[in-house]
Order: sequence, then C-alpha cells, then structure tokens
Amino acid sequence: MTAQRPEVRTAQRAEARTLPALVYLDHAATTPMLPAALAAMTEELAQAGNASSLHSAGRRARRVVEESREIIAEAYGARPSEVVFTSGGTEADNLALKGLYWARVAADPRQRRVLASATEHHAVLDCVRWLAEHEGAEADCLEVGPAGDVSPAALADAIETDPASVGVISVMWANNEVGTVQPIAELAALAAEYQIPFHSDAVQAAGQLPVSLATTGATALTITAHKIGGPVGVGALLLAKGAHPVPVLHGGGQERDVRSGTLDVPAIRAFAVAVQVATGRREDEAKRQAALRDDLIAQVKAAVPDAILNGAAPGPGRLAGNAHFSFPGCEGDALLMLLDARGIACSTGSACTAGVAQPSHVLLAMGADEARARGSLRFSLGHCSEQSDVDALGAAIGEAVERARRAAR
Repeated sequence: MTAQRPEVRTAQRAEARTLPALVYLDHAATTPMLPAALAAMTEELAQAGNASSLHSAGRRARRVVEESREIIAEAYGARPSEVVFTSGGTEADNLALKGLYWARVAADPRQRRVLASATEHHAVLDCVRWLAEHEGAEADCLEVGPAGDVSPAALADAIETDPASVGVISVMWANNEVGTVQPIAELAALAAEYQIPFHSDAVQAAGQLPVSLATTGATALTITAHKIGGPVGVGALLLAKGAHPVPVLHGGGQERDVRSGTLDVPAIRAFAVAVQVATGRREDEAKRQAALRDDLIAQVKAAVPDAILNGAAPGPGRLAGNAHFSFPGCEGDALLMLLDARGIACSTGSACTAGVAQPSHVLLAMGADEARARGSLRFSLGHCSEQSDVDALGAAIGEAVERARRAAR
C-alpha cells in the first residue's frame, strides 16, 4: 500500500478541525438506519441463498422473507399476502397508479380519469402525467386548502362530475414537504362508495402515524424502509385482497405475479426490524419529536419574526417531526447553503427534486406566490434528533437569513 504523503494527511486533519459537527435536520429525506436494522442487515449479508430457490439455503432465505412480511403486515393492518415488496416508494407508487389504472381501463375503457392531489410527491404526479401523455389518461387535480389539505367535499365534487369515468384516486397520507396530514379514512371511504380504487403514498406517515390498510379501507398504501430507519432500496406496496394491478415489471413472477425480481433478503429483513422498532415506540417518539419541533418553531420565530410556518398548525393535523418555513426576502437554496456551512443539514423541499431551480409545487398549490415558494426550507426531525440540534439551528438561523437577504438584494 502506498504511504500517504505528509502534506495530504496534514490537509485532511486541518479539514477535520474546520468542518463543523453535523446537525442533521433532514430526516424526511432519509433517516439514519436504526442500530437493530443495521445489525440485522449486516448479519444477513453474510448468508447465501435466493428466496426463490428450492435448496436449503433458498428455503432459509424464504423463511426470512415471509417472517419479515408477517411483521410488516401486522404493523400496518394488512394480511401477509397483501404485502408486495418493491425497491422503494417510487416503484410502489408507479405500480399502484399505473397498474390499477391499466386494470380499470381494461375492464371499462371509460374509466380514464385519474384524480390526485396537487401536492403529491413527484413519484405520483409524474406517474399521472406519464399516464396522460402516453396512455390516454385524463389527469384531474384535486385542489388543496391553504394548509395543503384535501377536503372530502373537494373529492366528492371531483368524483361526482362523472363517477363512471374515474379509474383511480391517489392522495398522500402526509405531505413530505409541509407535513400536513390528510383525512385518509374519510377520503378512502368516499372512494369506496363509488367502488373506485384508492391509493395513498404513506411514505412519510408510516413511521409517525398509526397507518393501517384495513382501518382506512384503502386499496393500496405505499411505504418505504429508509424513512423509518431501514435501508435505502426496499419498500412495499400494501395491496388489498381483490386488487389486481397490471404488473409494471415482468420476469420471474415473484410477489404474487405483481412484482417480478429477485428479492433483496438482507434489505427486507432490515426493513422488518426497522418497522418493528419504529412502530413499537411510535407514540413516545412522536411526543418527543413534537416537543422538539415546537421548540424549533419557537426559536426560529424568535430569531426571524417574519418567518412563515407553512402547513397545518402543530397538532394532530401535522407530522410530529416537520417544521416548514418561508423566509421573506430569501432564496431558499442560498439559505440552505449558508446553514450547511454552519454544519446544519436541511432541505428546500423534496430531496427527489433538490437542486432543481423551481419553486415548490406544494406551496404554489397552497396559494403561495413564487417568491414565498422559492424562499422556503424544511426542517425535519427523526429518531436521533436531540435538543442540541434545535439549539444549533436557533443560534444560526437569524444570521443566515440576514446574509441571504443581503445577497438577494
């Protein structure tokens, strides 16, 4: 091995001294793996066996998959047969929207309308747009209120325009940017009255709220591991019995012939462990995070009195770990980089669209103008957030906003 030059080692030590300690306030993008999930995945990575193989190693892998499926099903009010493993939330959303739409149109060509809220994650919105551009779907946008909520009355009006033409409905359980929680049970019940498949992207909600397929009566729910302390690259579509979406992937026929592909056994095992831990302490953790969030809001408002809290008011209508602000006179990306220089990680919105110079579609749908939509930041808490993280933001945000405003001027 080539020895490292002394000047390189000196530069690395100097950089380590100058870089601030990381204050991670972007758990809605991804949260660090829980120790138990990491240990389970590490142990499983040392094992051999394809879960579709018939030999003993394959049967062992299959047991791991099925035990994991049972854990996830129990946690989210589903039967084990209703858990379809995917590569994550985006694939699960695509499978639900495209698969259910194709199945409905095949049964009745009139059912071409797709209803989705204006504040959906791009995994849903872009899927709906693709269906409109390539498959003849009619995309209808469900308007939201100032807090980002979809009212049952708004959904009823959209359906009743022409009930026989609606193929599928999708409304996310809790918004990934502003944290607003939707009345999913009421919306799903309304869809059920008209026998219309109802899907909800529950990616943000699954670790913080009592998400249940059975209780809501939804047709399909999307969840993913890396938002709740599991690994990136594995998720699930909870698909109610009797729903038969057309597959998006074709191959070996794994997962009820709904989603083909070799199962990632280590990731699935870690996913199940993360679900078990996260749901087991969900209520206590939600209270802890809500207290931190409320203090974060207070500290930001004290430092920047004209900061605007976006989304629902703190309480049951908002995710416990979410605080989303607009800072008048600032560009959000400039403010983000100023905080990053202080060792504080946050987001201008969805991590899937980070770096794209455009205002938040979520805030625009909620009635904000472009300046307000551009000048916003999301601070999101997670299982390893502490009071010191909140205090660090409180100490840094005032100066950062002032510098961002001077730069904008």
